[in-house]
This record gives sequence, structure tokens and C-alpha cells, in this order.
Amino acid sequence: MMAYAVNDSRTMLRRNLVRLRRYPSLTLLLIGMPIVFLLLFVYVFGGTLGAGLRGVSGGRSAYTNYVTPGILLITVGAAAQGVAITVAMDMNEGIIARFRTMAIFRPSVLTGHVLATLLQSMFGLALVTGVAFAIGFRPDASAAEWLAVVGVLAMVTLALTWLCVALGLSAKTVESASNLPQPLVLLPFLGSGFVPTSSMPTALRWFAEHQPFTPIMETLRGLLFGTRIGGSALTATIWCAGIAVASFIWARRAYNRDPAP
Repeated sequence: MMAYAVNDSRTMLRRNLVRLRRYPSLTLLLIGMPIVFLLLFVYVFGGTLGAGLRGVSGGRSAYTNYVTPGILLITVGAAAQGVAITVAMDMNEGIIARFRTMAIFRPSVLTGHVLATLLQSMFGLALVTGVAFAIGFRPDASAAEWLAVVGVLAMVTLALTWLCVALGLSAKTVESASNLPQPLVLLPFLGSGFVPTSSMPTALRWFAEHQPFTPIMETLRGLLFGTRIGGSALTATIWCAGIAVASFIWARRAYNRDPAP
């Protein structure tokens, strides 16, 4: 049974990787947006915002280090948004209905989407990180801390990908599937992604400090630069685990439900 499941999941993964190769513009678009945000905030706003972080001596280099974790999460959110679109396309084109009639391991269809998006996200994160290094990103993390950073980003990617799979399965059209995950790209702006939460008005500060992306970004900063992590790592893990489990259950029910007549 396990070999059967692994073989079918590998087949579905290959199917989705072939689709990504045939439509590289989708990957380039999803990766290009975070790079544009990175360059915009560093070169347009970085001098002023960096001075506010560490005084006048901080400047653009300090802000590059501060903003990069938020940009990495935007990269993950953008890639997850892409899987909502591809899942919705499968649903609307009838491919999911055809897979339901075939003698395959049923969860392998969704697993293929998730694993392909995980690989796409890792590629995008590596590219965005390379651009960040090119413009002055200078973390002082050890090899073990870098490994932990990769683990945190993989954990977030899996959670958000399962959420977007569920959204794609539940969407009525491909257009609505592309719009539903938009908050995943916007939430870092409403957290500590671009400015410290201490600079925000009281109501917005409360939201920023209690939304899921802020503890994730603070955990990444702590690993990359040795800043205080505190309870952020545990909070981030709880958020990711909760989102992943709830989204997996939602996606499984949406996939197994009888198609509308």
C-alpha cells in the first residue's frame, strides 16, 4: 500500500513539474513580485526607514537586513497563491473528476500539487535570497541556524500550500481562486515585515502582533541575526501546524465531496 501511494504521488509530482516547466511565466511572475517589492523598499524607502531602525548610521543596509524576512514570506505566499490557481484549473477542466474514476491513490493528486509547490517555493526563495545578498543582505547565521531557517520556511510553505489547495478546490472559478489567497501576500505588510510593530497605532499594533506572520518573521530574524526570539518560535510552529491540519482536512473533504450535478 505504501509503495502504491509513493508511486502515484511521484507520478502526480512529475505531472505538476512538467506543467511548471511548460508555463515558466507563472513561476517568473510569482517570483518577480517579491523581487520588485525588495528593490522598491530597499532603494526607495530603505534610507529613511533604515535610519529609523538604528539611528542615522543604520541606513539602507540595516533596512535590507530587516525587510528580507518579510520578503521571503511574501515569496512563499505568492507561490501558494499559484497552487490555488492550478488546482482550480484542474477542477474546472474536469481533470479531478477523471482522476476520481481512476484506480490511483486518491490523496496523491493533492500531494503532487503540494510537493511541486514546495519545490517551486524553495527555488523562488533561493533566487530572492540571492538578490537580497546582491543588494547588501548580510546575516551572521551559522550553518545550523541557516538549516533552521530553511526548516521554518518549509514549514510555512506546507501550511500555506495546503490552505491554498483547499481554497482552489472550493473556488467556483479560476478567477476567484486567484483572488482568495491575496491576504497571504498582504499580511506581512500588516505585521513586522516592513516596520516594527511598536511604530503602529494601538489597534493595528495589536493585530500585527497577534497575526500568524509576525512570529514567523521574528523567528527568522532571530535565526539570521541573533536577535531575541522569545516565544515567537513556538507561536510560529503552533500557527503553522494549526493552519496545515485544518487546511488538510478542509482540502480532503472538498476533494472527496460529490461533484455538483
